[in-house]
Amino acid sequence: MKTPREVVEDWVERFNAADADALARLYAEDAVNHQVTQDPVEGRAAIKAMFDREFATAEMVCIPEIIHEAGVVAILEWRDPLGLRGCGFFTVKDGLIQFQRGYWDKLSFLKMHNLPIE
Repeated sequence: MKTPREVVEDWVERFNAADADALARLYAEDAVNHQVTQDPVEGRAAIKAMFDREFATAEMVCIPEIIHEAGVVAILEWRDPLGLRGCGFFTVKDGLIQFQRGYWDKLSFLKMHNLPIE
């Protein structure tokens, strides 16, 4: 069984490939993905749909700065090529992401990608 760190390393690889199907397989069926700038997304199918929408909206790249691991939690500090920075917390049980919380500046993201400000 993969460690939380290994699961997050896989997550980064699949995210950078913009592969929503492969990303979704890293989540438990009842997983929750809560990017704090948005409402929580519940369930593997809904998380896949979220990634499908996001990958269609903007080209995103996650460059890991460091991955910390503590028990069932892995913490990813990241940046992207445009200068956006953030942090994600992943709770992993039985080799699957049960809960993810992400912190990043949504206004900066929207401006960097010339997207409408919500």
